Parts: sequence; structure tokens; C-alpha cells
Amino acid sequence: MKENIIYTPVQKFILVALRLLIGWHILYEGFSKLLIPNWSSIAFLKESKWILSGFSNWIIAHPDLLRIIDILNTWGLIAIGMGLILGLFTRAAAISGAILLFIYYLNNPPLIGLEYSVPSEGSYLIISKTLIESAALIALAVFPSGYIAGLDILVSRFSNRNGKMVE
Repeated sequence: MKENIIYTPVQKFILVALRLLIGWHILYEGFSKLLIPNWSSIAFLKESKWILSGFSNWIIAHPDLLRIIDILNTWGLIAIGMGLILGLFTRAAAISGAILLFIYYLNNPPLIGLEYSVPSEGSYLIISKTLIESAALIALAVFPSGYIAGLDILVSRFSNRNGKMVE
């Protein structure tokens, strides 16, 4: 870690707690998809109403691609969640999670005039929990919470022994 910024115990706790909470949520979403027999993202993709709707329809039209997307989505969520919970490759996990959640948002944003057949949780206008969680992951990507409490500490020590610097 390059910086010598000193965080207060409360700041450290909040950063790690945020990382763990989001990590748990993402990991749970991945495992729930893994454990549901024949789960598919097709229902979500069919609901796409905004700028990614054409891309979503293209995926739906190619069943083999849809299966690959489903596998990547499920295991990507699991890997991102585990990375956040363990504090392992935290920056990569946070950025990957932020991108994935932003893709979800771009498929089904809560914009005026867009109506979905599946009711949403709560009433949103432009800003949804998916967008907020994506932004929180960007914040986690710029703070070293994996070095505060996580396996990134061990990776850093190991890489420093071998003459390489890992961020």
C-alpha cells in the first residue's frame, strides 16, 4: 500500500462493515442463483426497457449465449462477494461489482414512463438501491479496506517479499 493515511478506528470499522455488508448481499445473490434449479436471467433480460434492451434481446435470442451469461453472472457474483468478504483483491472485486450492478441498473432503471411487469421493491425515481450499491462499491474501490481487515494484507506482504508491489 502506497499511502500512509491514518484512519480513525470508526472510519476503519465503517469501511470494513460496508465492504462486508455489500459482500454478503452479492454473495447471497450468487449462491441463491446457484441453488435454484434451472435458474436463468431470461426473466430479468425480458424486462429490459432502456438502453441495453437490444443487447438483452440479442442474448435471449441465443440460448447458448444465455447459458454462458447465466454461468458468468452466478459465479461472478460469488467471486465478487467472496472477494469483498475476505478482503482479497478488494479493489478488483469492488470495481467488478460496481460494473455488474451498473449493468443491472442500465437494463431496468426506475425512470418515468418505463413500466415493468415485475413489481419493484419500494418506489424509486431515477435512483435505486442497485445504483446506490454500485456507487458504494466505487467508494470501496478507492479506500484500502482490504488492507485494514482482509487478506489483501497477506497478498501485499507476500508480493513485497518477491520484489513486486500489488495494489
